[in-house]
Amino acid sequence: MEQRNFDRLGRHVGTIGLGAWQLGADWGEVSESEAMEVLAAAVDAGVTFLDTADVYGDGRSETLIGRFLRDRPGHGLTVATKMGRRVPQTPEVYTLDNFRAWTDRSRANLGVDTLDLVQLHCPPTAVFADDRVFDALDTLVAEQRIAGYGVSVETCDQALTAIARPGVASVQIILNAVRHKPLDKVLPAASAAGVGIIARVPLASGLLSGRYDEHTTFPANDHRNFNRYGESFDVGETFSGVDYDLGLAAVRRLAPLVGDGRTMAQFALRWILDQPGVTVVIPGARTAEQARRNAAAADLPPLSEAELTAVRETYDELIRPQVHDRW
Repeated sequence: MEQRNFDRLGRHVGTIGLGAWQLGADWGEVSESEAMEVLAAAVDAGVTFLDTADVYGDGRSETLIGRFLRDRPGHGLTVATKMGRRVPQTPEVYTLDNFRAWTDRSRANLGVDTLDLVQLHCPPTAVFADDRVFDALDTLVAEQRIAGYGVSVETCDQALTAIARPGVASVQIILNAVRHKPLDKVLPAASAAGVGIIARVPLASGLLSGRYDEHTTFPANDHRNFNRYGESFDVGETFSGVDYDLGLAAVRRLAPLVGDGRTMAQFALRWILDQPGVTVVIPGARTAEQARRNAAAADLPPLSEAELTAVRETYDELIRPQVHDRW
């Protein structure tokens, strides 16, 4: 698999990673054995970057990854986790003492002395302007609790503020065929600064897999059911904030481009990899076969100019009026 660099972290990773939210919660039931099969399939297919968070299943995702790491000595993986969403979302909780407690818990869950990468997990906007927050993160690096830090963001403005911070190694942001705004300013700014871009929600909560239609239903404990209109957290995290029926229309317009030898999901992942400035894409997977198919997208040739144009025109005509100015 092609490797790309996190310049400020001093690491390189495969271009397709694995997002591990679904191994913890909010995507329906995933058993422990299924989770271990997904991790094994992804890594055996060339994945070297795993993304999790302390809030995914209240530590379940981290703990399962930790068990996997123990079974794979010398694994050579980079594991990124996130912190800050297990408490009320007020700027006052982003303190050094809390950071130490949160990272100590993640270190125990993952079974490591030093966390590879810790990201603030979509914190309140005021946090990005607080020098004390980033001083505290620098302290965690000095104490060797973490090797580096980044941020996961909801908005492009938050991303640009973070990129200007000299210690920020990465920005995790929603980027996919129905969320183009980061292309305008965020990716160029990150590339110029040497900040890694982690593209999350790359399949728009599965919408871009091409497997859903108007009759698809989701379990009660799946965020695609309980957060479809932003009832529980930012609606931009579910189907990328795109109206479900409108998203289906966009997918149906793009589907004829896929052709033979690749799936709709692989086409959508390849589109992200073709965007300058992207370091790693983190699709989730609930089965081993999904993990293998996602990883295989890295081996596909870049999309043609005609295909890239079609994606852009579909976004401009159908999606841009609804979502472009929101995040």
